[in-house]
Amino acid sequence: MALKLWASSAANVLKISCNGARAPTFFRCFSSVLDGLKYSPSHEWVKHDGSVATVGITDHAQGHLGDVVFVDLPESGSKVTKGSSFGAVESVKATSDVNSPISGEIIEVNTKLSEAPILLNSSPYEEGWMIKVRPSNASELDSLMGSKEYTKFCEEEDAHH
Repeated sequence: MALKLWASSAANVLKISCNGARAPTFFRCFSSVLDGLKYSPSHEWVKHDGSVATVGITDHAQGHLGDVVFVDLPESGSKVTKGSSFGAVESVKATSDVNSPISGEIIEVNTKLSEAPILLNSSPYEEGWMIKVRPSNASELDSLMGSKEYTKFCEEEDAHH
């Protein structure tokens, strides 16, 4: 795991990407997937800690987006619904909606992202978190993937592109 995390970080610093043309079979993208988080099929992660769920985009998602240049986030106090868009991420390649993996009330927004959207690339699971939600139905987390399921999901998805 440490080697995989190092390789992903090194690739980001060196601006090496697995996007675009199909990579040779001996080369594999190293996106980090952390244990203890839940993952959605639209590549958002959620960390549930007591009465708060922290949400962001995965390392896999930021790797496909490329350098993030703008993040559109909702206001604290807004409601989010599982599967619905709560914001957008604009990169040098595309603009993508960000969907909430859980329903509830937004209790905090990462204001650092408006000044430094590149945090989504450099630290998607730590400094690059997007919103904190007070879940209205914590059982929604049960339908999300764990780290092993998400890793397999990404590998299968990448194999088809």
